[in-house]
Amino acid sequence: MQGAQRNSLRLLQWMMAASLALPIALFAIASSISYTSTKDIADREIERTLDVAHEHALKVFETIDRSLAEINEVVRGLPDDVIRSREPALHRRLKQLTDSLPQLKSAWIFDADGKSLVNSLASPPPQQSFADRDYFYAHVDQTIGSYIGVPLTPRQPYQGARFFGVSRRRDSDDGSFIGVIQASVLPEYFESFYARIGTDPGSFFAMGRSDGVVLAHLPRLDRDLRLDPSGPVGQSIAAHPEHGLITVAWPSDGIERRIGYRRIAEYPIYVSAGLDTSAIRARWFATMGQHLVFGIPATALLFLLLALAFRRTQHLQAEAAARREAEEALKHSQRLEALGQLTGGVAHDFNNLLTVIRASVDLLNRPQLSEERRQRYITAIAEAVARAAKLTSQLLAFARRQTLKPEVFDVGARMQLLHDMLATLLGPAIEISMRLPAEPCLVNADASQFETALINMATNARDAMHGKGRIVLEVAAAPAIADTLTPVPGSHDISGNHDLPGNHDLPGNHGFVRIAVSDTGVGIPAARLERIFEPFFTTKLVGQGTGLGLSQVFGFARQSGGEVTVTSEVGHGSTFALYLPRAAPHLLPQRQAPNTAPAVAGSGMSVLLVEDNIELANFAADGLTELGYSITLVDNATDALAELVMDADRFDVVFSDVVMPGMTGLDLAQTVRDRSIGVPVVLTTGYSEALSQDGNFDFELVQKPYAIDQLSRVLHRVARLRRVRDGAAE
Repeated sequence: MQGAQRNSLRLLQWMMAASLALPIALFAIASSISYTSTKDIADREIERTLDVAHEHALKVFETIDRSLAEINEVVRGLPDDVIRSREPALHRRLKQLTDSLPQLKSAWIFDADGKSLVNSLASPPPQQSFADRDYFYAHVDQTIGSYIGVPLTPRQPYQGARFFGVSRRRDSDDGSFIGVIQASVLPEYFESFYARIGTDPGSFFAMGRSDGVVLAHLPRLDRDLRLDPSGPVGQSIAAHPEHGLITVAWPSDGIERRIGYRRIAEYPIYVSAGLDTSAIRARWFATMGQHLVFGIPATALLFLLLALAFRRTQHLQAEAAARREAEEALKHSQRLEALGQLTGGVAHDFNNLLTVIRASVDLLNRPQLSEERRQRYITAIAEAVARAAKLTSQLLAFARRQTLKPEVFDVGARMQLLHDMLATLLGPAIEISMRLPAEPCLVNADASQFETALINMATNARDAMHGKGRIVLEVAAAPAIADTLTPVPGSHDISGNHDLPGNHDLPGNHGFVRIAVSDTGVGIPAARLERIFEPFFTTKLVGQGTGLGLSQVFGFARQSGGEVTVTSEVGHGSTFALYLPRAAPHLLPQRQAPNTAPAVAGSGMSVLLVEDNIELANFAADGLTELGYSITLVDNATDALAELVMDADRFDVVFSDVVMPGMTGLDLAQTVRDRSIGVPVVLTTGYSEALSQDGNFDFELVQKPYAIDQLSRVLHRVARLRRVRDGAAE
């Protein structure tokens, strides 16, 4: 019971731990899945944004290329003087071009010295050289197509925003260098576009040349930036030059970003789009926060409910423990009450028996006692001892501590033999009716205890009818124990044994034999049904009964693997049913003649007598000595074993008490067997816990109290069996 309570508390503790651990584990798994999903979504968004930025940049550069090509066609084949002469008209045309293209700051036509022939900003243009600009000198020595320069600051007298140049070479008819056509492109145009499409927090854009020069950047920079080709970005682009997706700390500010990049067609230009990883994590945190809004209260509520259940269970178990303590106190007081009844019943009967014995002994000591009277007093002593042994046997049977001697017998035949004795015991005013089966009903039980149980039930029925009425004894096979009331001694059971028989449903069980005793007595009130099998409980006056009769029936039934039930109605009698496990028919032994042989003379047989009670030891030694046995007396098993080890051949048999301090007689017998000492062992006891639970371990057993003639027959038989075995071995 207490183990089940501890298990229930442990289960609640595990459930409380699981109510926290399981949501945490699920939240961790969901967080991992959600983070991966958030990253995937961010990557797809970056790719879509990169598509837009790439398409925009490609169209811008293609438009600039077409514009430069148109300007080149306008001035193709014209000498510089002619171009100067047409400067006002060409200025207006270039201005119209730049005004129509918001990405352009200005358009220029340079001569071979780097001086402006025409530009869209001023007419006439100042006479200053731009030959040191990269967009000019890149074309002097070779034809490279369109060239995209680095970001530059306008040179005085020109002012305005920074720009980078997109230029083409002017060739003469013979292919020689005669100048450059250039368009100044505004980085802020691209940055404004990026600001419009990158509205999410942490958005990032960049456009740069393949050598690492950054042309446009969002967030905007207040300085020029050139990426290191050997850095993380340069290495990633070198590994995948066309496009890619990387996570990198951006060199301009050190912020970690998820960035996608792509090259613009044939141009040596890359556009990039990305998101700060902190922004991606913020999205993930926001998603998980929504789960936590619902998950944390639900988890807390579940944990609180389990905690309340745990505390409630602890409180209930504490109350149950207090209730058990109160019940134990009640049981203790009831045991004291039972012991009080014992002094009025058992002690009274024992005192009567002792009085008979004492008086008989006193009379035997008188001189000139006739033989007839001496024999009568001896018979009285023997009968008193037999009644005392029977009373002790009833106590042990109820406590299920009696060492039973089971044998297979037919219940019907045994009851038929008891008919005459029952008729004498119950008296002529009691009518006895027997209903016995035609086929044998075999049981494997102690026949003597069975007869005692039957007599106790019959005597109880006689008393219930006040000595006049009808008793029906019925024997029948039963497949199972009837579902009727089985009062079990509980709080009043001083033996402490409350276990139920454990073989009702054993495999191979042949059912039960039901022995029912029905009477026409006054019946048993319902309030008393639960106590009728308690030891010392009786409705008789003090001194008129011990209350052990039905207790013996209960103990015998349980120890034999059976059960006893009762049905009763006030004014209509009672029926007690004793159930014993049924034995297979082939187990019935052959009938043997009863052993009525007298005491066997010892004829010098050597007996090692082991008994710690000196008075009992002297009694047994004197009795066996008078019969001709040679006795060696020791008072403990250790000394007895030493005698056997020293010289076992001088003993024919060992006769040992079981219950002794230190090594018991059973331990001695097992040691003799284990060491292969060839001396048979006979055990004796009035009560032994080990023997009552496990039997006598195949050793011969003599129950106390025993008679000398009974003991002599057992010793002689065991010694004879030894001689037979020794002879067969030779």
